[in-house]
Amino acid sequence: MTERRILVTGGAGFLGSHLCEELLARGNEVLCADNFFTGSKHNIAHLLSHPYFELLRHDVCFPLYVEVDEIYNLACPASPVHYQWDAVQTVKTSVHGAINMLGLAKRLRIKILQTSTSEIYGNPEVHPQTEDYWGHVNPIGPRACYDEGKRCAETLFFSYHRQHGIPIKVVRIFNTYGPRMHPDDGRVVSNFILQALRGEPITIYGDGKQTRSFCYVDDLVEALIRMMNTPEEFTGPVNLGNPHESTILELAEHVIRLTGTPSDIIHKPLPQDDPARRRPDITLAKEKLGWEPGIPLEEGLKHTIDYYKGMLEK
Repeated sequence: MTERRILVTGGAGFLGSHLCEELLARGNEVLCADNFFTGSKHNIAHLLSHPYFELLRHDVCFPLYVEVDEIYNLACPASPVHYQWDAVQTVKTSVHGAINMLGLAKRLRIKILQTSTSEIYGNPEVHPQTEDYWGHVNPIGPRACYDEGKRCAETLFFSYHRQHGIPIKVVRIFNTYGPRMHPDDGRVVSNFILQALRGEPITIYGDGKQTRSFCYVDDLVEALIRMMNTPEEFTGPVNLGNPHESTILELAEHVIRLTGTPSDIIHKPLPQDDPARRRPDITLAKEKLGWEPGIPLEEGLKHTIDYYKGMLEK
């Protein structure tokens, strides 16, 4: 007997596929919806034979009429390479996708969780970032399609909540990494690992002193599920990420050591509006979810390196 029928939009993506896997492991029925712009069937191929897993090719920019008990809305390209490739579509996915999924939640009177992002803080003037910080975002820059799209999605979620009483959950995800990250998405962890494994120089944009906080995917998935299961009156937003801050240069050195490759480090100009510092304050997540990351960076990097080694050997 399954517990709930759960819709995961963007379920064939990096994060979505891990979430689908864990929800199934907990006895739920999962409907995975994805248009495969950045998601991949490879990510969920091992789930296709599961009796409680269903795959639906669907773009959230169009309404979806299904019967489910909960919705996790993860649909949106999340790396600069992908979300800038078709900026208009990125905004549509964030905004129209939110409207359509909120409309479904309204019809069914069910909980819906929105995966927002640390990008809503932009290049922050407050450090570390707390949920009450309104951000420092360039609304017309090359990253705005994602930053402002996600900010508008949050506005929609809270507007539907106030106006229609929709039970919402909003999380702001900071840098997350692990197996199944798209190899060509331009994110720093996958970039560094693949460059190292191929014996290529590791490319750092800027001086490498900019910081990020890296959370392993298993920790993040646990936080998403805990957030969905909080009392209905708690909406968030809640920061989810690793409060341990690392410089990009330190990450590169970790990857070189763990892969055992002799890659050099080369520097290139910093992209426009790239944030200098990014670290979450997760006090609220600790208090409301009883959650904090437990997997150290080195352990998570080893798992991720093993995944990419296997991919390159195929």
